[in-house]
Amino acid sequence: MSNLYLDINVLQSVPSSNINRDDTGAPKTAIYGGVTRSRVSSQSWKRAVRTAFKEETDNAEWLEGYRTLDAPKMIAKKMMDLDSELSLENATKKALEIFKDAKIKTDKDNQTKALLLISKGQIDKLAKYALDNEKIDAKEVKKALSGNNSLDLALFGRMVADDPSLNVDAACQVAHAVSTHEVVPEYDYFTAVDDQKPEDTAGSAMLGTIEYNSSTLYRYANVNVKELINNLGSKDLAIKGIELFVKDFLMTMPTGKENTFANKTIPQYTMITLREDTPVNLVSAFEEPVRSRDGYVQKSIDRLEEEYKDTQKFVEKPIATFILTNKDSELEDKVDNISNLISQVSENVSAKVDDE
Repeated sequence: MSNLYLDINVLQSVPSSNINRDDTGAPKTAIYGGVTRSRVSSQSWKRAVRTAFKEETDNAEWLEGYRTLDAPKMIAKKMMDLDSELSLENATKKALEIFKDAKIKTDKDNQTKALLLISKGQIDKLAKYALDNEKIDAKEVKKALSGNNSLDLALFGRMVADDPSLNVDAACQVAHAVSTHEVVPEYDYFTAVDDQKPEDTAGSAMLGTIEYNSSTLYRYANVNVKELINNLGSKDLAIKGIELFVKDFLMTMPTGKENTFANKTIPQYTMITLREDTPVNLVSAFEEPVRSRDGYVQKSIDRLEEEYKDTQKFVEKPIATFILTNKDSELEDKVDNISNLISQVSENVSAKVDDE
């Protein structure tokens, strides 16, 4: 099939928060357009999406992936579940053989030396293979690690430095979210009182500060539909995966300091486009920061839609566009709720794939 890309553009207002911290505990930032912006890393939002996949109600095996050092222990445990007479020592020995033959390094604690993204299906298949075969064949191990991808593995890919043949090319790219406007750091000075201190004792038991900011974020991700089908090995699973990714990308949020700030919001604007030529990140709409004393969301929407139109001087017009917003929009391609957004995206992608 020819190229087919799904672009997801989101504007989301986030109040006082610190959902993604740097090494000093401060909210992450970026310089863009000559000013400081609030930033939320792509890794933190992908983590939120991966967590949401595991919480889907159908609890399907293809939604379970693990980024872990403990893959050998997980395979050994699965082997013992399949064969109750197998000892932990023998199961661990067999599991370590698998990783040795796959040329993935392990350490004295029976862990991989680097985090490995592995699916439940791959763990199950390797455990069964190890039980059924006295001698481990490296080709069969690599074959097991090259199929049965979970949705997060298919979307976000896998790099195995020890053996690049086990790499999985990501079908999805997620940008760091940045504010459409300049932000200024703010600080919350807080105290904590000891509930059991004597009444005649003054002062607090603890003093501290937390840095935070508030922002209207521009969020962007794209999905290479052809690559996703290849990674999952099924058109039907790829379409289902797109539905879940759209829903969970829109509705999740990184959880940093969420109990402190109760900052969970939903998007105010979503634009999804289906393209055949190239993905297009529309962050350039905000290279000149939005300036306003009347809020940033509506002005950010206006900028984004203007940039969307202007980019068509350089790239092909999308074959389909879908807008979901509770604000004003000049574009005509509106849907009235998230369920209809997901179903229309799914139907259009499916129809386009079937035409190939």
